[in-house]
Amino acid sequence: MIKRVLQIITKCLKDDSKENWTIADFFIPKMNCRFFLRLGLIILVCFVLFSYILEPCIIKGRSMEPTYPAVGFTFCNRLAYRNSLPERGDIIILKYAAKKLLLKRVIALPGETIEIRDGIVYINDKKLDEPYVKKRGGQWFLRPRVVEKDKIYVIGDNRSMPIEKHIFGQISTKRIHGAPLW
Repeated sequence: MIKRVLQIITKCLKDDSKENWTIADFFIPKMNCRFFLRLGLIILVCFVLFSYILEPCIIKGRSMEPTYPAVGFTFCNRLAYRNSLPERGDIIILKYAAKKLLLKRVIALPGETIEIRDGIVYINDKKLDEPYVKKRGGQWFLRPRVVEKDKIYVIGDNRSMPIEKHIFGQISTKRIHGAPLW
């Protein structure tokens, strides 16, 4: 069976050997065996790529402004954290509900103590340097808490929004879906 498929592919590749190509040949493909072989290969690569590696994601919400716009588009690289955990400062995409994904920044790692005083994040009682936070507003307060094992603490970059409008906190590392491609 495999030998026969390889023979057909080899024959298709040999059939289309033309030396004098024109512009029309480039834009208007001939419906021959080689064309369908290329088309099948492109479909297979796209299927694998978009089923297992990249997932299109629509960004809706202001919690990651100005790093990401309130409305936008990115791809989720599902292989980014397959063999490792994200580091502090990484932006991740996590599963929030059945078909809802969230874009958030990793702030604290397992075993660390996080606290927010007047909008300033402290990790293990040291102020966290957050150059990505452009505006601070609202009254952000969070009592000290230890991040549990196998969990990370995530939050959005837009701290000018009221704390009540953010979805953030400890999440299981199993809910990490991937990383945004850009």
